[in-house]
Formats: sequence, C-alpha cells, structure tokens
Amino acid sequence: MIFSHASYLINLASNDDTLWECSVRALIGEVQRCHDLGLDFTIVHPGSAKELGEQKGIKKIVMALKTTLHATKDSTVKILLENTAGQGTCIGYRFEHLKQIIDGVNSSRIGVCFDTCHAFAAGYDIRTKCGFETTMEELDNIVGLKNLHAIHMNDSRGALGSNLDRHEHIGNGKLGLEPFRQIMNTFTHIPKVIETPKKDNMDVVNLEILRGLIH
Repeated sequence: MIFSHASYLINLASNDDTLWECSVRALIGEVQRCHDLGLDFTIVHPGSAKELGEQKGIKKIVMALKTTLHATKDSTVKILLENTAGQGTCIGYRFEHLKQIIDGVNSSRIGVCFDTCHAFAAGYDIRTKCGFETTMEELDNIVGLKNLHAIHMNDSRGALGSNLDRHEHIGNGKLGLEPFRQIMNTFTHIPKVIETPKKDNMDVVNLEILRGLIH
C-alpha cells in the first residue's frame, strides 16, 4: 500500500483566513494527486490553533476537511489525521481531539495515523506490553481501531509527557523495543513508516531491528 504525507505547512486550524484557505487548497491538491496516482490515502497534521483555542480550532479543521472532501467527492482517497506530540498549540495530542474531528466531519474518508513518538511525548505510556495494550484500548474506545490505517514507527528523544516532537532510531530512545514488538505482532495488516534520520543507511538498520521483533 502506498500513501503520501501532506505538506507540514498546512494548518487547517489557522485563524488567518488567507493561510487557512491556502491550507485547504494545498490539501485538496494533495488528495487529487493521490487520486491520480492511485494512492489510498494521505496523512496530515490537524493543525495549530494558536490564539483560537482548541475547540474553535477543531471547528476550523472540521470545516477544512468537509471542504476538501466536497471538492474531491469523486475520489475514494482517505485523509488520515496524525496524532501530535502536544507541542505549542497543536491539536491532536489527545485521542478525544481526533474523535471530535472524525465525528464532526462524519465521513468514511477520514481516518487516523498513529505516531509512536508523538503519543509517548503527549503522555501515553506505551513502553510496556500492559501500557501499550491500555493505550490501544483507549484508542479503540475513543476513536475506533477500525479507523486506524497507518502507523509511524519512531522512537522518542523526549521523555513521557514532554511534548517534544523529536524522533529517534528504533530502540535508541525513551521508548525501547517493547511498543514496536507489540505493533509488529499485533498490527500486521496496517502499513508502517519509519520517520527517523536517514544518515548512515539507518533505514536498513531500523528495518532489521523491527523484523527481528516479529514472533
């Protein structure tokens, strides 16, 4: 399965009308490109609310997604909301945020991408088997695992609840190997991406570690 990651410059929660409109146009363009290329979905960060506050920011995101889906109504490409680390005024660091957005848009074309580093930095302790299972149960109860369509496999440089969005190589950060072992053996049907530094051919190293975790 092949998918894209939309531009990091997109801010669907912006209170600046010009920036918001540019963000919506950019997302529409991304979905259209995915459609043309035969990609299944694109991943996007929900956005930063800044002075708006979370609830008004979430309403802006819902409006942006509805506008995008309407403009691409002939497409089946899904838009996946990525959970965030909670840095600044970014929305999406709580599963409840994602649920509000999904419920507000009310479309089968909206789903979720789970980022391990972001979840940990936002306060979800997935370091142990028990902690991982508890977090996945919470995700299922709030968002629904049926809406989980991609996973970003990143260790974390920051501590639990640090809100620090700094990715580390698999097993070299604060997460350790256990959450990745759980993912590799539980979510075999879900596509995964490593978002760590590429220097020194580290993708190969990280992939070997992950494959070695499979039972």
